[in-house]
Amino acid sequence: MFRTTFTALLAALAAAGAILADDVQDAPGSGTVTPLLTQALAGIEGKEVSMVTVTYPPGGASSAHRHNADVFVYVLEGSVVMQVDGGAPVTLEAGQTFHESPSDVHRVSRNASDTKPAKILAILVKDQGSPATVPAS
Repeated sequence: MFRTTFTALLAALAAAGAILADDVQDAPGSGTVTPLLTQALAGIEGKEVSMVTVTYPPGGASSAHRHNADVFVYVLEGSVVMQVDGGAPVTLEAGQTFHESPSDVHRVSRNASDTKPAKILAILVKDQGSPATVPAS
């Protein structure tokens, strides 16, 4: 049921071109966060989805952080290096994906290039009203 509801919601929002900015905060570090949407999930009490793009300048990186959310990342342009605690760093190119669970500490999130920008789309499924990003402890 969750997959069907979530897929239907994303398809409807993409078709409508909805843009909201409720409760989405900038990621730590030098990435520029552009809020696209925050929407309660129908049929899933207390949960919401937030969509943002993060643009990293050449050589840009975020400091270590975590999300109280499942985060689904899609690389839109350029390449990024991602690593969560306990995992190896991975370099992702445009069209590739990455997932973070609510318990992951996102240790590395950086542009793989020192000469070209990189841009990702992040979709966060989280508790309504909770902060999108918190510093790693």
